[in-house]
Amino acid sequence: MNFLRRVWSAESILRITLGLMYLYSGIDIIRYPTAWFWAVRALPTQILDIINKIGMKEFLIGQGVVELLIAAALLIWFVPKKWVRLAALLSSVEMILILLMVGIDAVTFRDIGLIGSGFAIYQLSKRNY
Repeated sequence: MNFLRRVWSAESILRITLGLMYLYSGIDIIRYPTAWFWAVRALPTQILDIINKIGMKEFLIGQGVVELLIAAALLIWFVPKKWVRLAALLSSVEMILILLMVGIDAVTFRDIGLIGSGFAIYQLSKRNY
């Protein structure tokens, strides 16, 4: 019973769903980086100049690795809470930066939900830290 209560807690549901989202996108970005060029092209010119120096494909593979690390911190239950909090905070900050740099577009509704999910995990995990 205690296990089920823990699995169905708000923090667990948020960690699982946000973690699965990052797992999916991280794997997809690493496997098919060129399919994600569209997401980077909308960034401001100054940011694009930096990315182009690194290489668009290399930058996206790095982004995919970061997303897999966020997914691992959220999905692996024995990860220290400080790493869960950091992953949740990074998730929200990433989405805020996307909104600020790209602006409102067809997927803004998703970004707003992800910002809230990350901050909710951050706050909920702070209680248990």
